[in-house]
Amino acid sequence: QVQLVESGGCLVQAGGSLRLSCVASGITFSRNVVGWYRQAPGKQRELVATISSGGSTYYADSVKGRFTIARDDDKNIVYLQMNSLKTEDTAVYYCGRFGVSTYWGQGTQVTVSS
Repeated sequence: QVQLVESGGCLVQAGGSLRLSCVASGITFSRNVVGWYRQAPGKQRELVATISSGGSTYYADSVKGRFTIARDDDKNIVYLQMNSLKTEDTAVYYCGRFGVSTYWGQGTQVTVSS
């Protein structure tokens, strides 16, 4: 059974930091692009960051310089370090493994208060 399980979301004050984790079972992250999307209430899901198997990264303009994505293929985990959080970062964050087949986690809520 394939599962991607996110964790680390919580309520944090603006300016604070959080680290999200996503661990996969039933599939492997190696040789695949993995990444994070987010969806705020009333908005479409948007791409936050991705990282390739070779370590190349992509960040949405809105998070560049504040968020860092990393992966540990030995542990089948992808991380999202989020610093200098803003209220507009409030959303449900989803991790995904992208490839011939795409898999998603169930999401973790991040709420940034002013």
